[in-house]
Amino acid sequence: MPALSVRNLGVTFIERTLFSDVSFDVELHDKVGFIGANGVGKTTLFRVLNGELEPSEGVIAFEKNVRVGYMEQHACNNPRIDIFHELLSVFDYLREMEEELAQVTAAIDAKSGDLTALVERQTRLIEEYEALGGLTYKSRTRSALLGLGFSEKDFTMSVGSLSGGQRSKLSLAKLLLSNSTVLLLDEPTNHLDIQSVGWLEDFLRDFRGAMIIISHDRYFLDHVTNKTIELEHGRVMCYKGAYSEFIRKKEAYNEALRNKYENDMKEIARIEGIVEQQKRWGRERNFITAASRQKEADRIKAQLVTPDSELATMRMRFEPKFESGNDVLICRGLEKSFGDKRLFHDVSIHIRKGERVFIVGANGCGKTTLFRILNGKLPQDKGEFDLGANVMTGYFDQMQQNLDLNKTAIDEVWDRFPNMTQTEVRSALASFLFRGEEVFKPLSKMSGGERARISLLKLMLQGSNFLLLDEPTNHLDAASREELEKTLADYSGTLLVISHDRYFINKLATRVLAMTPDGMKEYLGNYDYYAERVKAERGQQPETVFAGRKEKPQNEYFLKKQQQSEERKRRTRLRRAEEEIERLDAEIAEIQRQLTSEEVISDYEKLMELSGQLEQLQTEQERQYEIWAELSD
Repeated sequence: MPALSVRNLGVTFIERTLFSDVSFDVELHDKVGFIGANGVGKTTLFRVLNGELEPSEGVIAFEKNVRVGYMEQHACNNPRIDIFHELLSVFDYLREMEEELAQVTAAIDAKSGDLTALVERQTRLIEEYEALGGLTYKSRTRSALLGLGFSEKDFTMSVGSLSGGQRSKLSLAKLLLSNSTVLLLDEPTNHLDIQSVGWLEDFLRDFRGAMIIISHDRYFLDHVTNKTIELEHGRVMCYKGAYSEFIRKKEAYNEALRNKYENDMKEIARIEGIVEQQKRWGRERNFITAASRQKEADRIKAQLVTPDSELATMRMRFEPKFESGNDVLICRGLEKSFGDKRLFHDVSIHIRKGERVFIVGANGCGKTTLFRILNGKLPQDKGEFDLGANVMTGYFDQMQQNLDLNKTAIDEVWDRFPNMTQTEVRSALASFLFRGEEVFKPLSKMSGGERARISLLKLMLQGSNFLLLDEPTNHLDAASREELEKTLADYSGTLLVISHDRYFINKLATRVLAMTPDGMKEYLGNYDYYAERVKAERGQQPETVFAGRKEKPQNEYFLKKQQQSEERKRRTRLRRAEEEIERLDAEIAEIQRQLTSEEVISDYEKLMELSGQLEQLQTEQERQYEIWAELSD
């Protein structure tokens, strides 16, 4: 039986049917990408699967041993507790077992109660504790926090002091460690930087259960999923393969469907032409032929599958009003700090006309602050920058602070471009999917995706030749992201873009700049090239490209030898830890065997001696597991 089976599921709100006749299976090890345009009902379907919402029709069946985990179930509700212990609360059942083990051990030491029963209980508890990961849960907790971008010094921060993004990451960590066998992940990469998303990909690839992931991060889906379900036109289609393979299969399927529909329509027209001709001839045998042919046409009509109309997507075109000079931006030694915290220094950049340059880096390293400096919204502490001849900048602000939320869509655009006619403004809004009465919708009542479309529309109408885009794909669904990619690929101006969207970077980047506290590091290529180079550098140097301070340059040969020596030492220590764990396993198994023998059970002193040895061996084994986990990381 599948881990999850959905049959004929439907949800209707008043008179609007969100989706109907939804059926699919998820096997125990399936990693499913669940995609669709914004507003089609993906999150609603998750709420139904999680039991928060009753469906209007249909059946949901989970395999009896399945434990479902949904991020909203793992919210952080205690504002006073620190984040390390908040995450440890996921393992309360293990800590309770530790307490019970301590009580049983104390009872054995005090020689109180039925010793045989106590030792048997102790043995069962130890076996269950180890099977549930009791020896490694603290190191896994630490690894999850570090992987999702928290530093060691953050571990003592109270939950109440976290930002919204940090709280979301902590909730995600709780879900990942929750011992669930089916995960429902709704936009899990939101608020994560590239390094954290990479850690999450590795975690999910190694996850042994099933998962369904709602995400617009196409690169993430390609690296994690093996199956894709699309919700479109109120129903689902299932495809084997990740996002890119799904796109190819969907296009091939739709093309075949269109061709068959056109051929069937031509055949119907041809047959009905024959029918009309036979009727005009008016003889008995002609009427018989006409009736036979009409049945043939009716049979084709009955089997006719009409292709779905394509969902409306944005239509945009960025055209500079005039060309810039060859040198677009030159930055020399820019530096910025807030109080005692230095964001960056020695940022030097040279961007030329026509380049598509992407900036990547950890959250909080100062990427958005740099853009605000370049736009004159914030002063730098040191350094200088110059825009080239005839450069006209356009800025997309991911925080959308350039929008007046008290205005309607039409007023926001028209007030910025007062020389346009109402017809021109409404036509422009329609190309960005604001039609009819939607143009009078207040921005305060819009979703993040709708506001992003308004910001992009204003940027398009501005006609700039140098675009500074801060996370432009945030809040956009996959179709809108692809339309933006096509538009920017045809743009004749210059791009400087901050993005965590690796698929987007791969499609457009001619150069990647990695932002570190000590300046920029340049990579001449797209995201995949950048990732390969960083991986190679991490294997050659003691620090990563995202590290805080770099060590002073040393002789390359010495560094290589030092690295090789350190790696040999690490492998040796790792092998010794593994051998020690195996040795301890054997000794523990032997003592546990002796503890169950009739000879030892009847010898109280021997029983106490072996129980003490067992406790010492298990303590040492836990220490060796911690050493092994640290060396493996």
